[in-house]
Amino acid sequence: MKKPTTLLTTAFAALLAVAGCSSGDDGGATSEGREDVVMWGSWSGEQVDQLEEQAAAFNESQDQYEVSYVSQELVEEKLLTGFASGDVPDVVLWDRYQTSLYAPKGALAPIDDYVSSDGVDTGMFYEPAVEEMTVDGTLYGLPLLVDNRSLFYNTTLLDEAGVDVPDTWSGLKDAAEALTVRDGGTLTQAGFDLGDPGLFNMWLAQAGGHLVTEDETATAFNSPEGLDVLRFWQELLDAGVYEQGFGDGIDAFAEGSTAMKLDGPWALTSLDAVDGLEYGVAEPPRGPNGDTGAYMGGFGLVIPEGATNADGAWEFIKWWTTQPENGVDFGRISGWIPANVEAANDPYFTDDERYAAFIETMNYAQVRPSVEGYSDVEGKALVPALEQFLSGELSAEQALNQAQEQGDRILADAR
Repeated sequence: MKKPTTLLTTAFAALLAVAGCSSGDDGGATSEGREDVVMWGSWSGEQVDQLEEQAAAFNESQDQYEVSYVSQELVEEKLLTGFASGDVPDVVLWDRYQTSLYAPKGALAPIDDYVSSDGVDTGMFYEPAVEEMTVDGTLYGLPLLVDNRSLFYNTTLLDEAGVDVPDTWSGLKDAAEALTVRDGGTLTQAGFDLGDPGLFNMWLAQAGGHLVTEDETATAFNSPEGLDVLRFWQELLDAGVYEQGFGDGIDAFAEGSTAMKLDGPWALTSLDAVDGLEYGVAEPPRGPNGDTGAYMGGFGLVIPEGATNADGAWEFIKWWTTQPENGVDFGRISGWIPANVEAANDPYFTDDERYAAFIETMNYAQVRPSVEGYSDVEGKALVPALEQFLSGELSAEQALNQAQEQGDRILADAR
């Protein structure tokens, strides 16, 4: 893990000295004598109502703290710039994947002492989600929400084609071919959506491969398993089940012009609102050797360095994450799956076949490498090369070679 430079550390110390008297917007006590707890997050629109409803439930549950939510675009960047102005919140709804990037910058406060003093057992959460919030053995927040990509399928289209829900790569290819419809040479119904190269990581896991080496010093995706993924993608493209750009600008699955896709639980609410759409969700297909594979994303709650009301923030974090009933309640509000394992396995989720598929997938879902620099490997090296592969500009070998060369350089520069 690359350490912050002395200059950066000194700069943050100065910023935190400025920020130490602030807690976001107003700070201090409310008119009812409660202490303000200001929460920031990137959620906006109708999601603000969801967070405000959950905050109101916490406020009602006790009489010491009053949580309020303030939506922030580019919340991580706003947090860093906020140190200079003293505009620091008490708690942040946090993309867990960002923890390994921002904790070394001094932006996040460790919570180990809170966890220890209150006897919180972090084993109640999905272990990979806890790992994402841990940097060099220090815990910087608690997991709140989890997600993964599982297989969505249009039950009407599958029934009409006499196709079973596939659970292997070969089954996926056969089903996708049977579900593809063309009018002359024009694709009118895609059998499977292959438009997101960012999902390479889960395909690689299904093939039995890895993203980085065991010591996390170099990439590992340029491998026989990585080639297996791209060759299978090529088989799907050669079979004509998908074309680049098909469905751009619309939700082709919701409109019934794509039969199958990989997507997350956030899609359920909008799809349920589509009249006449009958669909299901299954675990992702297994790879050629029977390997399962999926990746876990989602949010946690963190306390920034310089937060005025860290104690109040911790009480809110603890209330929301460690009490399963509160996680389930937010699931009812938002559709998100709790990171608390007991809450995620509540009948509210497991009795619904679509949520149940995500819960089963969660049992083997991994998280992306936390090594510093890997997010740039993915965004600047791997995904661009995969896009060139899907568009026919690079062969499978060329794409992985290019991504490896650039990715290894990025990791070396980050060390």
